Order: sequence, then structure tokens, then C-alpha cells
Amino acid sequence: MNTYLAVKYLHVTCVVLSGGGFAVRGVWTLFDSPLLRRRWVRVLPHVNDSLLLGAAITLCVLGGEYPLAQTWLTAKVFGLIAYIILGAIALGRDHGRRVRLVSGIAALTVFGYIVSVALTKDAWGMLAVLRSLGG
Repeated sequence: MNTYLAVKYLHVTCVVLSGGGFAVRGVWTLFDSPLLRRRWVRVLPHVNDSLLLGAAITLCVLGGEYPLAQTWLTAKVFGLIAYIILGAIALGRDHGRRVRLVSGIAALTVFGYIVSVALTKDAWGMLAVLRSLGG
């Protein structure tokens, strides 16, 4: 197996763990689960997300594709920033349950958008189908 493919598999695995982990922690936050206070629950997401970011940067370098040079990668970076902000609100304790719920749903929606951009390599993501129908 070549290096690019190995790093891509690592990246995809980390994406799945990141999204799934966020969803689980979001539910736990809404119900004030004591599991949120476990050390591994606080540490593991940061380890995974660091691996995810490292793999993403490595893929860009190995593939010769960079944000600002490719619109789809730029869209992923801006989507990631929105996902982080919404996720911080959803998992934080500074807001009420309704705000956390709406932020969590919005964060998961943005997460889905980011994945669709990665799969299509189009800044529109899965919405590219609608764009293509328009003309």
C-alpha cells in the first residue's frame, strides 16, 4: 500500500471517529451525562482531531493540493471553522439546552457538508447536483 493511501485511510477513519464522537458527546451534554467527566472522553477527541488534521495536511502535501488553490479545499477549511465554532457552542455549558441542541444539529449539518465536499471535490458538495440541474 502506498503512503498516500495509508494516510487517506487514517484520515477517513479519524473523520468517522470525530463525527460519531461529537454526536455521542452532544447527546451526553444534552442529558448532562456523568460520562462527560471521564478523562478519556475529554482527551481522546483532541488526540483524534490532531491526527485528523495532521493526516489532512499530509494529504495536501503528498497530493499537491492546497486550500486557496483549490476551491473545494478552501470550502472544507471554512466548513471546518464553522463546525468548530458550532461544536464548541453545542458542547459548552454557557448556553441553554435549546441553543446547544440547535448548535449541535447545525454542527452535524456542516460536518455532512464537509464530507460531501470531500467526496465530490466540489465546493458545492452534494448540492452540486442541484447546481447542475439549474443549467
